[in-house]
Amino acid sequence: MNKSKDFLRRIVEEDLKTGKYQEIITRFPPEPNGFPHIGHAKSISINFGIARDYNGHCNLRMDDTNPTTEDTQYVEALKDAVHWLGFEWDKKVHFTSDYFHQLYDYAVELIKIGKAYVDSLNEDEIREYRGTVTTIGKRSKYAKRSVEENLDLFERMKKGEFEDGAHVLRAKIDMSASNMKMRDPLLYRIRHAHHFRAGDEWSVYPMYDFAHCLSDYIEGVTHSICTLEFENNRVIYDWVLDTLKLKPPRPYQYEFARLNINYTVMSKRKLLELVEKKIVSGWDDPRMPTIAGYKRRGYTPESILNFCEQIGIAKANSMVDVSQLEFCIRDDLNQKVPRVMCVVNPLKVTITNYEDLEEIDAPYYPHDVPKEGSRKLPFSKEIYIDRDDFAENPPTGYFRLTPEQPVRLKYAYILTCKEMIKDTNGDIIEIQAEYHPDSKSGSDTSGIKVKSAIQWVEANSAKKVELRLYDRLFKDEAPQGKEDINPNSLKIIKGALIEPAVITDKPDVRFQFEREGYFYADPVDYKDAVPVFNKIVALKDSWSKKKKPSKKLANAQTKKIQIDGEATPMDADEQARFDKYKNELKLNNEVANILARDKTLSSFYEEALSTLNSPLNIANIVVNEVARELKQKEISELKFSAKQIARLVKMIDDETISTKIAKGVFEEMSKSGENPTKIVQAKGLVQISDPTKILPVINEIIAKNPDNVQKFKEGNGKLLGFFVGQVLKKTGGKANPKVVNELVKKQLE
Repeated sequence: MNKSKDFLRRIVEEDLKTGKYQEIITRFPPEPNGFPHIGHAKSISINFGIARDYNGHCNLRMDDTNPTTEDTQYVEALKDAVHWLGFEWDKKVHFTSDYFHQLYDYAVELIKIGKAYVDSLNEDEIREYRGTVTTIGKRSKYAKRSVEENLDLFERMKKGEFEDGAHVLRAKIDMSASNMKMRDPLLYRIRHAHHFRAGDEWSVYPMYDFAHCLSDYIEGVTHSICTLEFENNRVIYDWVLDTLKLKPPRPYQYEFARLNINYTVMSKRKLLELVEKKIVSGWDDPRMPTIAGYKRRGYTPESILNFCEQIGIAKANSMVDVSQLEFCIRDDLNQKVPRVMCVVNPLKVTITNYEDLEEIDAPYYPHDVPKEGSRKLPFSKEIYIDRDDFAENPPTGYFRLTPEQPVRLKYAYILTCKEMIKDTNGDIIEIQAEYHPDSKSGSDTSGIKVKSAIQWVEANSAKKVELRLYDRLFKDEAPQGKEDINPNSLKIIKGALIEPAVITDKPDVRFQFEREGYFYADPVDYKDAVPVFNKIVALKDSWSKKKKPSKKLANAQTKKIQIDGEATPMDADEQARFDKYKNELKLNNEVANILARDKTLSSFYEEALSTLNSPLNIANIVVNEVARELKQKEISELKFSAKQIARLVKMIDDETISTKIAKGVFEEMSKSGENPTKIVQAKGLVQISDPTKILPVINEIIAKNPDNVQKFKEGNGKLLGFFVGQVLKKTGGKANPKVVNELVKKQLE
């Protein structure tokens, strides 16, 4: 057994090994009384992930046993969350209400064998009779009712003959039990309320402890995985199934630590209060810790799942620092989104000696050479720069534009200030400048030395956009509710200017606005007239300056500070390494900086490089995957070597596997220490590049989507990504994306 696996997977593997179960069946059983939050994402990843890992299946089941709080909008939100995170439930969505008749029959059976009775005590009396942790309880006098009387009363409860609270059905167990959950727990209560699925058929509804275990049994669930607050409920779970003597196999309950994050409220009741009192705009407000909120803000499913994987599955509750979640989205987007320019606070610049109009080719990934893609930047005599990029009286160490100091316009020319135009209040409203014709980026022969390159947009082609700058919703590390709201959690900027390449009709568009952060086109309010972009996350953790990081996240913070924090000056050795990585090996600034400042990482990197001359791909794996392992382990504890990493990269370079598959192979290497080549061969992960094997899949996808084919041929080019994505999904990510892209284009022509 692999001891590096979490305790739940070890249980599952043992149950399969001993033949206890032939197939693993899990379930995700939320109550549809609110939108799912980040804590539900952890439960989803565990339940669906375990089912996937062991070739079983996971049921999505709505625990709809309280008609007063449930609604179809919450059902749809839960379904959307599971889909968005990349999981599929088995066949159909299940509902506890599907089993109301069976559950009622099971309750009748308990009455018949003398293990349940109708109690007529009121709520306060039931609470008083239950006793305390130091005093035993007292059984209700109504427990002496005969089987016949109990059956009659329960039937009449079902028919709606009694008011809410008049009677309850209770299990007859032990009023002196040390576990107070076993002191004759409630099984059914009367609720005269319309059920969103069952209508008005029922006037009694089962309690969680009765319905949950039996619903698991009915569905054939093997492992009922709950959070720790249900640990004391496990004895009831077992009691119900054992007392009814249900035919095996039967499910068993296991508990894991729920997700607690600082600066975050996880109570659906408190989140509902924020919505109802309009403190936020809705369940999908980008500041909310709901999956809908993260989705609208621009978080990716991969970042959420990576976060869940990083925090792991534990048996004891603990508090996770929200900066770890923010790091995960930053880390994910850093590798995949294009860089563009946005001027947040525009200041007009007129270039007096420029009369032309040209387009400047600018890469989307200026620091990542292997990635392709560029756009044309219009350039004319009228541009806008950010006000922060000009200073009339600059402070020491200011390297941007000043009356005496030239600066480079990124990707373009060097600019020199000639005159400042001010309004009647003395505020600068325009800069008159001259450009140096022989200073164009990439072919500069001017000899002018500048220390900075600044953002800019061309005046006539730039598009005005609205930026919504989101910060943490709560200012307190352990918020209680609306009283701890951060008043600065949303700032709206309406006059920002964006380069024209950013304006697009493609869905799910994310960009890094250089120097500003990562942004996402708001899926609700984005309009052609005034495009709206949500700030997903800053480029660095601004909160780390406000509070000292917890010891628990010290290792994670070390890497984060290297990437996102204020850099301290390099010593001579670090500077030499940086220059080598940047100038000789052509690594981007960020990667070179990380490697240069970390002697352990740089040694590992250079050892791998001595085996394989692939500086860029090796660097990407070392600063991301290897560095992540070193947050938790010493270098001597790693189960893989630098040479094995080189072998893994060699397979990427040779296009034997894709970078996506390489991540999965690395995970296996980190757990087992197995040779990556053997892992790829054993799991059949070799990338498919043969067109004869890919074309049948493409043709199948095209045949199943005639409407989208027609829309593509009518000019909706964004659907190319849809078809490519479907092919990659169908092949389990094994198909070569470049080959797929070319073949799909050809087949759709």
